Amino acid sequence: MALSLCVIGSSNLDHVFNVAHFPRPGETLRADNYQLVYGGKGANQAVAALKSGANVQFISAVGNDSAGIAMRQDFASLGMQVDTIQIHPDLPTGLAAIQVSVQGENSIVIVAGANESVNSETISQYQQTIMQAEMVLMQLETPLEGICKAAEIANKVDKKVILNPAPAKALPDDLLKNLWMITPNESEAALLTGIEVKTITDAKSAAEKLREKGVSEVIITLGSNGVYHQNTISEKHYPAFQVTAKDTTAAGDTFNGALAAALLERQSLDKAIRFAQATAALSVQVAGAQPSIPSRKEIETFLTSC
Repeated sequence: MALSLCVIGSSNLDHVFNVAHFPRPGETLRADNYQLVYGGKGANQAVAALKSGANVQFISAVGNDSAGIAMRQDFASLGMQVDTIQIHPDLPTGLAAIQVSVQGENSIVIVAGANESVNSETISQYQQTIMQAEMVLMQLETPLEGICKAAEIANKVDKKVILNPAPAKALPDDLLKNLWMITPNESEAALLTGIEVKTITDAKSAAEKLREKGVSEVIITLGSNGVYHQNTISEKHYPAFQVTAKDTTAAGDTFNGALAAALLERQSLDKAIRFAQATAALSVQVAGAQPSIPSRKEIETFLTSC
């Protein structure tokens, strides 16, 4: 039986510090609150897709430590297929130190740990999993060689590949031509295209440049300014839902996971984007990465009330 969604990416243990402001060089701050939660862009997107209704197989790696083993068990308890989450014998589970300001903005430092082992060799081990999936969703917290390999495998059998290019880094043209969709934010789009994205017109220009590289669908997330989408036949700007942000840590990940889930349900791209925006809008109102990801019922209730 075909798998609905194969997510390939990172798994982290997040240390979250709520602060009045980000510390200046040489400054020591007392945090107002501290949380220890599960995160990582790959894991966040996998959980978001799962809670949005998708059947998810997650290719990732954790350490042979208490955090990694507990994380894997927790994902399984949610209904995720975790046999492709490797337990690395030597590398620790990935870590993230996240500062969240009172404005809901975040600053993040990560230690890759076991995530570094999700390379081309690991991807080759799970070639059948990728080929059986209806769609593949990836980010950039695992080695680029593995991401390129996965995109190549999926594209050869006409599977749709979505890349959320975060954290931002330069990407080879050989990867871009194997993507069906790319979903950068403003800064990521700027790095990939050389076009500073501050307006909808800027987003249009950046999207055109990405499509010239062979990507069919470009979605640029613009924070409080919403989302811009472009393909060969249409373009559209989607205003953001107006909510008060408490923590934006997993907003992008939640958007991407929910978007993939909606597309797999054969929702139109127009409806899928609004569904993903609603899911992200709910997530920013709750502290923490995975704890902020809403359920399908919460998403549908929110959309009905808007």
